[in-house]
Amino acid sequence: MKTYYYKKLSAQKINELLKRPAIDLESKMKQVKPIIEDVKKNGIHAVIKYAKKFDGLKSGALKVTADEINNSEKFLAPEIKSAIDKAAKNIYKFHLQQKPQSYSIETLPGVVCTRKHIPIDSVGLYIPGGSAVLVSTMLMLGIPAKIAGCQKVVVCSPAKDEEISAELLYAAKVCGIKEFYKVGGSQAIALMAYGTGSIEKVNKIFGPGNQYVTAAKAVVSTDPDSAGCTIDMLAGPSEVLIIADETASPEFAAADLLSQAEHGTDSQSILLTTSETFAKKVIAEVDKQLKVLPRKELAKKSLQNSFILVFENVNDAVEFSNKYAPEHLILNIKNSSGYLKKIRNAGSVFIGEYSPESAGDYASGTNHSLPTYGYAKSIGGVTVESFMKTTTFQKLTKSGLKKLSPVITKLAEVEKLDAHANAVKIRMNK
Repeated sequence: MKTYYYKKLSAQKINELLKRPAIDLESKMKQVKPIIEDVKKNGIHAVIKYAKKFDGLKSGALKVTADEINNSEKFLAPEIKSAIDKAAKNIYKFHLQQKPQSYSIETLPGVVCTRKHIPIDSVGLYIPGGSAVLVSTMLMLGIPAKIAGCQKVVVCSPAKDEEISAELLYAAKVCGIKEFYKVGGSQAIALMAYGTGSIEKVNKIFGPGNQYVTAAKAVVSTDPDSAGCTIDMLAGPSEVLIIADETASPEFAAADLLSQAEHGTDSQSILLTTSETFAKKVIAEVDKQLKVLPRKELAKKSLQNSFILVFENVNDAVEFSNKYAPEHLILNIKNSSGYLKKIRNAGSVFIGEYSPESAGDYASGTNHSLPTYGYAKSIGGVTVESFMKTTTFQKLTKSGLKKLSPVITKLAEVEKLDAHANAVKIRMNK
């Protein structure tokens, strides 16, 4: 990891550090479009073809059976089942409080306006299954979908040697999943976006993935043929930013940097510190801990995209963080809570030395599906509300419309929309 000194940097260099590693989404979109078009045209036959080619599927059996889901816990060690159950309980408890309340208000006598939250009818959850099977993502998406009350929840995840792991199937069972397909990549996104005749399309697709999955989500979300199907967000590589001072533990900081780096070669781990001595200790500790990581080669490449930035004070570090808008922000500084009011842009914040990012990734209760690539400046992570939509209602009595009619007709005249005004006048004259 390279170390920079903030006061010595030019404005141009600071802007370079604020940028993420480039994602060549355009070239990936060119590669996934033929697959998507094939699925649109040939349906389930195309999906099976690509599942065999890219996912290693050998049979034509895409759908996970009810028995596979229901019997999954028989193949789990008790401590694994217990860990999934406890994580699910915390996630459910936190997300249950997010369920929004509908409301009605009489804006004028005889004019009642209502806002109602309605579950999305059908949603699709994409669970990556490449170098790591993300059981936690199943919980993070399946539980809020369940709380929201979505009628239909479809899961897609690539199988390894024809099998979905018992851990992932049990997590699906905990979430009440009934429809699960052994398919990944852009073909899975196309399956959920367009349907295949026997499989109905969904209204919204959730879940992270590699650049091909992200590109596929971008394609289907703007395709008229998938009208009515939207996506949660376009996710870039995962990232963490740590703000630490001389009171922090170098071991803790190094562990947090590496926990992010092992996600993939394009992940980014950043340390902002007020102590040059601390920065050097963290670098030494990263080298030490890296040697024993099974995914050390991935982490090494990720660290090439990462850096340490030394500041004169914490306030400047916080302001840099706000400009960067990290997916995960760890505050490992003296009086961490005292700086919370200054945090404006972050996907999820971890406060104090005993709040590692991995707590939020798995079991504290908050969601780990978060905005990356600086999108935390404008959007938040996945919530129960993400699986719902709002509809407004209004009911006017004749006297209520009479009170509003001068306002409506005058504004309609200003906009030269006479038919709008006439829809009111004709009622008042009847």
